[in-house]
This record gives sequence, structure tokens and C-alpha cells, in this order.
Amino acid sequence: MKHKTIEIFLFSDALGWKIVNDHCFLTDLLPYRKKISMQFGYSSSAIPTILSGKTPAEHGHLGLFRFAPAQSPFKNLSRLWWLFKPAAFWNRGRVRHHLSKLLKKVYGFTGYFQLYRMPLWKLKFMDYCEKRDLFIANGMEDIANLHDTLSAKKVKFHISDWHLSDSENFKAAEDAVEKKCNFLFVYTASLDGVLHDKVKDAAAVQIKLDEIKMQIESLFQKAEKYAEKVHFTVISDHGMTPLAGTVDIMSKVAQSGLVFGRDYGACYDSTMARFYYLNDNAQKLIPEIMQEFPGHFLSKDEELKYRIYRSDRAFGDAIFLLDAGIQIVPSDMGEKPLNGMHGFLPEDAHSFAALLSNEELPENVEHVADYFNFMIERAENL
Repeated sequence: MKHKTIEIFLFSDALGWKIVNDHCFLTDLLPYRKKISMQFGYSSSAIPTILSGKTPAEHGHLGLFRFAPAQSPFKNLSRLWWLFKPAAFWNRGRVRHHLSKLLKKVYGFTGYFQLYRMPLWKLKFMDYCEKRDLFIANGMEDIANLHDTLSAKKVKFHISDWHLSDSENFKAAEDAVEKKCNFLFVYTASLDGVLHDKVKDAAAVQIKLDEIKMQIESLFQKAEKYAEKVHFTVISDHGMTPLAGTVDIMSKVAQSGLVFGRDYGACYDSTMARFYYLNDNAQKLIPEIMQEFPGHFLSKDEELKYRIYRSDRAFGDAIFLLDAGIQIVPSDMGEKPLNGMHGFLPEDAHSFAALLSNEELPENVEHVADYFNFMIERAENL
């Protein structure tokens, strides 16, 4: 017997509103579409928001790292500092990859964990936000995530394994349809990687979008065999802003005479520097230093608007956001710039996310944080 309806939500990381329109992506299959405000930050903030409906102010995820020496799980690594010399060896990409895998196993992390280019000597000062797998049961501790909520509502559902490739997740989704699941959350991440590298190459982007289109059409056709009606909705978290220049904030702050861990702490993400003031001297000097860089410190009103304001200042006492297209190089995320990056002002033309569907879309879905209730409402109507 066929289902009356199968609900499929496909999350395509970095499928921005501008890209959707520039490439006329899936206009025939998914004619209902909306421009969506991105969650300020990166995938590390957007994904927990999508999976819970909570914002960074509530779930506590903004950048992957935060300066928090008292809560750092890496404190004991300082005793093994001699192992991490010479620094040049430990900064090699492949070495970093394997070290990340080792530390993930040692600390029992089940979520996404990657050291990127965080200086190893700084780890003892740092906490890491995504220690648990956000996609599975109890993955967000006291906050009910999508898995928890669908389970409580007795929905027969399938949620992708984020460890798998896009092709593997599309195959798993088709298998789930055969197993009579009627709510699917399908995760795809490969477009994000292509856009980081080739955002200015329209032909390369089109090739990738055509690949995704074929996979979506195949899944849609599969679902049609098992349901009278298939509701297919594509959601995204942000777009991708082309590289416009770089700045070296890390060196400038390091040359100021301020001592990291004594006077200040800092997390240098790709598009923002988050400062923690440990004394009055740092609180005076750092804003003076930052005057020469293209960007601005977020006001309290902006932090509230972007849903990242926390009275405990877990994300930093001051957050300096660069102008659109400008990247911090080097940063804790990398030593070289990427051709495309996200994490700028949500109002930037390249920042907006996209919502596409073959069904009419509710007016109250305007922000990435609204996806969660939208999905739950659809699940409740199955």
C-alpha cells in the first residue's frame, strides 16, 4: 500500500539564493521558492539551528572554537608540547587531518571535529563546540533535535549520516523510501566544497548543480512509486561570497605586545575575529589596532538582531566582522584564502539561503531558524 504523502527535506549546504537564480536551478520541479535569511556565522552555527530551531544564543554554537581555558578539553596536551615540534611538520594538511582523527578518538568526540590551522599551543586555551553528533538521538544534550522530536511523534523517518558522501546519502534515502519511511531529511555537503574553490567558475558550478539535479530527480521519482503525493523541499543555510581580498589581523595583534592567554584571547575565524579581553589594556589597544581593517565591531543591537547575543560573552567580548569578500589570512581556519567564503553580513547579496519546493511555502518561514518548525509541522500532517 502506498503512503498518502512522503515528505522529503533535502539540505544542500551553500546553495545560496543568488546561485539558485543565476543558474535557474530546478525551476520546473520546484517552482515555489523563497529567499531566506542566513543564520549569522558558519555551518557550525547554521546546522544546529536547522536541526533544533534554536539560535546560537540558545544552543551555544557559533565558531567551532571558543576561548575558554577553564573548559578546555585539551589542557593536558600542554604536557606533551615537546611532541608537537617542529611546528612546520604539524602544520601540514595531511598531518593535521590524521591528528584531528586521533584527537577525536582520544576525546570521544562524535560530532564534526577538525583542527584546521588552530595553533597547537593555543589548544589548551580552547573549548570546542561540536563534541557530539548533532544528527542523532540526544545529539544536542538538553535541546531536542530533529531526531528526538520525530521519534517522540512516532514518525517513521530517515535522517542522513553526515559522515557519508552525497551519493551514499542519496542511495540511503532511496533505500529508506523502500523501507516505508515517509519523512526524510537528506544531507548533502559537496556543493559547499565546490563553491569554496570554484565560486567564480560558472561552468564548474553548473556542472555540480546538474549533478545534484539528477540525484534529486532520481530520488523524487523513486518516492513517487511509494506515495500518492511527494512533497519535496530543498533547504540551504547560506550562499558563498567571492574572495575580494585578505588581511593579516593575527600578526598585527601579536605585534602589539599583548600576550595571548594573559592579556587577551582570540578566535580568528575566516571572516571574523572574536576577542576576549582579560584586562583593561587589551580592551583599549585591540579596538585601536582594528581601526585599520575593513570591517566593524558588532554592536549589541546587531548581536541581538543576528541571534548571537549572550550575556556570558561565550562567543567573545567583542566580535569584529570583515566587509564582504575579505578574509583573514592566516587564520585559525587556514593559511591561504579560499576563492569563496561565507560568514559575512546576512544582508550581503551572496549570503542569503534558498528554500525551494514543489508545494506552496508558508509565509512565516523567513529565516534558517524557521526550517525546524516547518519540518515538524509537515511531519505532523503525515
